[in-house]
Parts: sequence; C-alpha cells; structure tokens
Amino acid sequence: MNQSITIILAIFFPVICGAVILLMPKFRERKKLLKASGAVLVLTAVLALCVVTGGDTELTLLYLGENLKLFFRVDALGKMFAVVISIVWLLAGFYSFEYMKHEQEEKRYFGFYLMVYGILLALCFAGNLITFYMFYELMTLSSVPLVLHSRTKEAIMAGLKYLFYSLCGAYLVLLGIYFLSRYTTTLDFLPGGTLDMTLAAGHEELLLTVAFLMILGFGVKAGMFPMHAWLPTAHPVAPAPASAVLSGLIVKAGVLGIIRAVYYIIGADFLKGTWVQTAWLTLTLITVFMGSMLAYREKAMKKRLAYSTVSQASYILFGLALLQPDAMTGSLLHVVFHAFIKSCLFLCAGAIIYKTGKTNVDEMRGIGKEMPVTIWCYTFASMALIGIPPASGFISKWYLATGSLKTGISVFSWLGPVVLLVSALLTAGYLLPVTIHGFLPGADYDYASLKKSEPVKMMVVPLIVLACLAVLLGVFPNPLTSYVSEIIGTLM
Repeated sequence: MNQSITIILAIFFPVICGAVILLMPKFRERKKLLKASGAVLVLTAVLALCVVTGGDTELTLLYLGENLKLFFRVDALGKMFAVVISIVWLLAGFYSFEYMKHEQEEKRYFGFYLMVYGILLALCFAGNLITFYMFYELMTLSSVPLVLHSRTKEAIMAGLKYLFYSLCGAYLVLLGIYFLSRYTTTLDFLPGGTLDMTLAAGHEELLLTVAFLMILGFGVKAGMFPMHAWLPTAHPVAPAPASAVLSGLIVKAGVLGIIRAVYYIIGADFLKGTWVQTAWLTLTLITVFMGSMLAYREKAMKKRLAYSTVSQASYILFGLALLQPDAMTGSLLHVVFHAFIKSCLFLCAGAIIYKTGKTNVDEMRGIGKEMPVTIWCYTFASMALIGIPPASGFISKWYLATGSLKTGISVFSWLGPVVLLVSALLTAGYLLPVTIHGFLPGADYDYASLKKSEPVKMMVVPLIVLACLAVLLGVFPNPLTSYVSEIIGTLM
C-alpha cells in the first residue's frame, strides 16, 4: 500500500469509525459495539505499524501558503511516540471491554476512545506547527468526554476544569505561533530549529518570552507547575482505562509539543544559558518534588497516581530543560517507560475497584491475598517507577542524573539529582505500602474468609504485558537507547 494512503488511513480511519459508532443506533447493542471497536483498534494499530516500518515520508494534504498547510512528516521521534501510543491504546482498549460493563454509555466511551487514538497518531506524524496545533486542540476536545463520562457533578466539574486549563495553555501556544511565523524560515519541524537569526537580531528578548510562553502552554497538558491542578482532578473521575491513557499518553502530547517547539522550531542553542532555561528548570524541579509530596499524602488510590503523574512527567521536562544529550536521552526513555508503567498502575487500580469496590489505599490491606496476579503486576510497575534496578525507571533516571551533573549549570547540576533522589524515596513511600500491606496483612487478618477475586483474562493480560514491558525494557535497554541516541544526534 502507498505510504501516503497508509498515513491518511491510520489517522482518519479510527476518527471516522468513532464518529460512526457515536451516530449509529445499532451500536447500542453491546456485542456489535465491542466487535466493531476491537476491529478498529487492531486495524489502526496495524496501519500505524505499517507507517512506522515504511520509512520517512512527507505528505501535504492542504496547502494555503508556506506557513499555512496541513502537512505530515514521518520521522524517528514520531515513530517512537506512535508505537508507544498504539501498544498502550490497544491494551487499554481491550481491558475496557470488560471494565466498561459496569459503566453506562459504553457507546459514547468507545466512540471517543477511537477518535482520540487517530488524533494522537496525527500529533505523532504532524510535520509542522500548524498541523500539530490543530490536532492538539482536537485531542483536547475529543478527550473531554472521557473525563466527564460518568456525568456526575464531580466528573462534569473535572471535565470543565480540564477544558479550561487546556484551552488556556493552547492560547499561549497560539500566541507563540503568531510570533514564530514572523521570525522563522518555516514552521516545518526541522532538527536543530528554523529560527532566522538575521530576522531575530534585536528581538532576542521578545523571542525568549515567546519561547517561555510556549513551554508554559504545552506544559499545561504535561502537568507542569503552576498549571497542573487539572490533572489530579480529572484523572481520578474518569473510568480506569481512560485514566490510564490520560496519564500515560495524553500527558505526553504536551511533552511532544515542547520537544517539537524547542528542538525543531526555536532551537536548543537559542535557549541555552538564558533566563528561560533557568525558569524552566526551576518549575520542573518544583513540580517533581511537589507532585511526589502530594502523592505521598493522598489516600485515594487513583488521585495518588494522578499526583504521581504530575511529578513523573516533570522528570521528562527537567531532562529536556537541561538541553544536554544525556539528559535528553533520559527524558525520551522516560517517555516510553512512564507510559507503560503508569498505564499499568492505573489499570491495576481499576481492576481493584472493579472487583472489590475499594478506592482508598487504607482499604487495601490483604489485597495481595485476594488478587495476587494484579498486585504482583502493580509491584513490578511500582519498582520500575521508583527506579529500582534492573527495572526500566532506573535507566532513564540514571541518564537524567548524569546529564544534570554534566551540565555544570550553577545550582541545578547538583540540585537536580538531589530532587530526583528525594522524589524516588517519596515514590517508594506512596506506592509500596499497597504491596507490603497487600501481601503481609498481619496476624489479625481474617484469612478464613479470604476469597480470590482476580478479574477475567481480558483485564489481567494487559496488566501482565505492561508489567513485563516495565521490567524488560530495563533489563534490555540497548535497542531503545540506541534508537533514542540517533534522534538526539540530529538535534544537538
């Protein structure tokens, strides 16, 4: 199949199918809905795989001017994000087939779930800032229904908060696009940046301000302080599989936006050593510590994991802000690792809620005896997030720490590793009690009434796959590390 046609199908096929499911009355029948949704998920994943393995390609769908075109380019960075998104989206989708039995309006859920998948692939393959921004906005609008799915007052308020914060961030990005279109040779994503230094001469402070506003704008989706508050509000109220993809993947759309803006449009060299880099590093370290501390204090399981995402996403942003190759290697590795780890943790939390109705950490004493497979998956994913070797999180955090030490940026070269270490200890403090009290409930636990209550295979298999990925990518990191190093080699 022609590569251009494959790109169009990978992006628009799930979007159209999702819209059809929403509009067609016959999909109210559960059996038809699940068959159609499963087929679309699998076919879209196959199409995405064909795009990824088909080589680098460019495709212009609409041309209204050099800086105003709908343009797709398949490059190494986009391929990496597309593979991660497809794996998690497919696993969480099949998990949803069982989990959503106890939720209302499955038709609406699966319709929007498929649409967001196609839109995320469009973000991965966007070739310029205009295309990226258009699908970035569409991603926000199409993912809001996943947040307010239950239509409770809490869910509706969380959805509105998510929408308000996201639109505020998007407007900052749009403001940046207006200015960058004047001072760049093109808005196409090119390694190293497209800033025209002749035009920029004398306007450096203006462009630095614009760059900072764009980082803040995309940082909203990534949960960076001070625009992080939507995340611990929105993620816990969504169904567990929606929380998994919101936390594991949609947050990464903000990360991808920052990478594209800083490393493919503005240029890392332009920001290095400026007040923008200092302010960006400061905000990321505040977010890392604050997110970990709030997660440690939180009792509700899903909200604890949401605060954890606030912290862990800023690990990635910290590495990007250092503008150093090793640190960026750690950031891109953590994009992959965190997607699998956090999706696994949220799906484990969903399995516990689905089978037992327990939502608070304090209620989960003895849960390992009731659901041993689920809690073992949770444990392995937790070890990876903490950074216990040889699990994957250790590799990414090692690169982040060594990259920080190599920069020599005044206080940040040593403060970064210190904050990362403190955050890792806090991460152990808020994740491992579930494992410890789950498997070791104590002598006064009522073992006589113990009943095994593992969920069905449709829910357990995704947990096992994600937990294995969280560990095995740390045991065998070289292929992914080499791939990431090739991407960075073109940027710095």
